[in-house]
Amino acid sequence: MGKLIYENHLAKKEDIEGFVLEGQADISFPEGAMRLKSVIDPSEGQKANFVLWCPVSFPSDVCIEWEFKPIKEPGLAIMFFAAKGRNGVPVLDNSLAKRTGEYPQYHSGDINAFHVSYFRRKETDERAFHTCNLRKSYGFHLVAQGADPIPDASKDSQWYRIRVVKRSGHVTFFINDLQIFEFIDDGMTYGDILTSGCVGFRQLAPMVAEYRNLRVTWL
Repeated sequence: MGKLIYENHLAKKEDIEGFVLEGQADISFPEGAMRLKSVIDPSEGQKANFVLWCPVSFPSDVCIEWEFKPIKEPGLAIMFFAAKGRNGVPVLDNSLAKRTGEYPQYHSGDINAFHVSYFRRKETDERAFHTCNLRKSYGFHLVAQGADPIPDASKDSQWYRIRVVKRSGHVTFFINDLQIFEFIDDGMTYGDILTSGCVGFRQLAPMVAEYRNLRVTWL
C-alpha cells in the first residue's frame, strides 16, 4: 500500500515526548494506551477542550491510522490532519498565534487543516442519529458526512480502527474497514488543496477516551 514512515504505540509517557498540548488535559497510560481527559470543568465551554499535536509533518499523500476507545461521554473526538500555517509554516511554528484548545482558533485562525469528528455525543439533537463530519479550514466548511457506526461509550467499549486516506485532494474515511465518507476537493470551492502537515488529537470535555497504535504510511 505504501511505505510506513511513522509508528507510535502511544503506550507510555515516553512515546509522546515532543508532542505539544494546547489547552489543559490529564494524559495517562493506565493500560498501555494513551488516555485523554480534560482537567477543566465543561461549564467553562471551549476553554475546557484541548488538542494534542504530534510534532511530525507528514507528506501530502498518506494513510493515517489509529485505534480509539470511548470511555466516558458526552463529548467529541476529532483528528486534525494536513495541518499547517496559512502562510506555509509548520502548525507548531512560534510565528503563529498561540492556541489554547478553543475551536475558533483552529477553524478560523491562522492555520489550514482538515478535521474529522468521528465520535460526537455532545448535543441533544445528535443523540438519536450520530454522524462523522469532515470539515476543512481555513473556514468552517462541512465538506463530507457519514453515519457513525461506533456505539455509545460503556464499560464494554471495544477498540475501533480508524483510518484516513488522503491522496492530494481526495480523502476517504474508514472505521473498522467500513467506508464512512469520501470527499474530492476541487481546490477552488473551499480554498487550495491541502498538502503536507501535522496530525492532532482533539477532545471535548467531559469526554474520556483512549488511543493507541498511531501509524502513518506514505502512499
